[in-house]
Amino acid sequence: MELPGACHGVGPANRDPTRPGECPLHVKKKDVSYYRPTGRLDPTPADLAYGSLALAALEYRARCGEIILLYEDETILWRFALPRAGWWRKAQRARLPTRPLSQSQIKREESLKRQAWLGYRSWSRITSGVLLSVIGAVQYGTSKVFYKIVPHFDAQELRQYIHQVMATFSKIGKEVVMVVDRSGIHQAHKLDATLDHSQGKFRFHFLPAHCGHHLNPIEGFWRVMKDAIGAGRCFPDLPQLYQRTRHVLMAHQERPIYAFHW
Repeated sequence: MELPGACHGVGPANRDPTRPGECPLHVKKKDVSYYRPTGRLDPTPADLAYGSLALAALEYRARCGEIILLYEDETILWRFALPRAGWWRKAQRARLPTRPLSQSQIKREESLKRQAWLGYRSWSRITSGVLLSVIGAVQYGTSKVFYKIVPHFDAQELRQYIHQVMATFSKIGKEVVMVVDRSGIHQAHKLDATLDHSQGKFRFHFLPAHCGHHLNPIEGFWRVMKDAIGAGRCFPDLPQLYQRTRHVLMAHQERPIYAFHW
C-alpha cells in the first residue's frame, strides 16, 4: 500500500544534488519517518554459524530418508490494515487507519473472543476479536505447509497442533524433528507430557537465540501469505479473516504461492 507522493529510499544516492537534504520529490528528510517491523534482534555470528551447521546435519539426514524435518513458526494476522515497511510522510502516516479501535476496545474484543473460544471451540461462535494466529510448519524439501488457524496462540493450541502433525506422519515410521525458535511457548511445561510420550517419534530442535528470521524458511512464506490474504485490507469481523486465511493456505497446497529454496 503506497501513499501518493510518498518518498522511498531517501538517501545520498537519491538526493537532488541541487537541493541538498531533499529527495527528488523535494520532501525534506525531517518530514518523513521510517516504518519497519519491530521485535527483531540480530544473532551473534557464532550462534548463526552454529545454527547453520546443526541444520545442515539435519537436512542431510532428511535427504537420506532417516527423519522428517519440519520448520515451524507462528504468525499473527490483524483484521485491520497495517502499513508496509517504507518511507512515509509523517502527516500521512498519522492518518493511516491502522487502529480503528482504542487499546481498551481491542483488549475487550480479545477478551470476549477468548471466552467464546474456550467455551465452544467453534469459529461460528466467534463474534468479536481483532487478531488470529496461524501455526505452520513446512516439510523440508517440499512446499507443503501443515497449518492450524486459531483465535489465539498458547501452549494448549501448540500441543494440539503437535498431535495433528504426529497423526499425519504416524504411518511413515520415521522420527519427526521440528525446528523451532526459543520463544517461551515452545519451552512451556504444558508440553512436557506430550514430548515425553513421543520420545523417539517426535522432538524439537531449538534454533540459537534470535536466529529464526535468518534460518527458518517459513518466515518468507508468512510475508507472501499475508500479501495474498490482502495487505492493506480491513475485514469487518474475525470469521471473514479466518475464511480468507484458510482459503489462501488451502490454495497453496494445490498451487504454491511461495518458492522454498532448499
